[in-house]
Amino acid sequence: MPIKRYKPYTPSRRFMTVIDYSQYITKEEPEKSLTIRLKTTGGRNNLGRITARFRGGGNKKLYRIIDFKRNKFDIWATVESIEYDPYRTAFISLVKYDDGEKKYILAPEGLKVGDRIISYSYESIANNQVEPEIKIGNSLPLRFIPEGVPIHNIELFPGRGGQFVRSAGTQALILSKEEKYAFVQLPSGEVRKINLKCRATIGQVSNVDWENVVIGKAGRSRWMGIKPHVRGMAMNPVDHPQGGGEGRGKGRIPRGPTGVLSKGGKTRHPRKNSNKFIVKRRK
Repeated sequence: MPIKRYKPYTPSRRFMTVIDYSQYITKEEPEKSLTIRLKTTGGRNNLGRITARFRGGGNKKLYRIIDFKRNKFDIWATVESIEYDPYRTAFISLVKYDDGEKKYILAPEGLKVGDRIISYSYESIANNQVEPEIKIGNSLPLRFIPEGVPIHNIELFPGRGGQFVRSAGTQALILSKEEKYAFVQLPSGEVRKINLKCRATIGQVSNVDWENVVIGKAGRSRWMGIKPHVRGMAMNPVDHPQGGGEGRGKGRIPRGPTGVLSKGGKTRHPRKNSNKFIVKRRK
């Protein structure tokens, strides 16, 4: 995926880079029946109080309804287009099933217009009704995916829909299988036990070069709905644990305004129920 650079005709243009969408995107307007308008919150809860700081503004966006469950089983679909999605870093694909229904899915790297994909049901493979094809874009239970094959859009509970490994350029690997669990290495390095009945999609998520994009200027963050992030040590003591002091103080242990540790401090609950599924913690 090429990255576009510009001549530095302003100081911010010198370092700013963007993805060259013309190399990948095949359709600009979304499928109208699969879009809804979401109300923005500006980081405020139902009482109107800011609970997520430094959010607000940004360009208008239409939400594309993505099929994370891939539960239209054993019906072939044809990829009609690769599209941009303003709500995620990855690209999405519009697929048309042989019965005429259209759905959006996360686009894996290497998926092209005209490719044929399918979502296999557990029963059809277990009863030897079909021989699953391990091909980019196909969805099937972890039990039938070989070790070492890149996967994404992984379910945490069977039937709930993909929750893991959905952002641009990410992929996970099945290291081994034992009894009713697969040992899956996630992009963070964490190794986690996941039920073999949970589904995943073959391939790496598209838009691999996303991590190399440089925003370049404050205004581009505002387009994305991100407001300026004020440092805690620049605040008063009433506003932040690291605020105040005579001169420029570093403010003891790095933490957020509510006292939650930041910059590497561990915040996960030591008795969280899902701890038993984590074999190896992330770095």
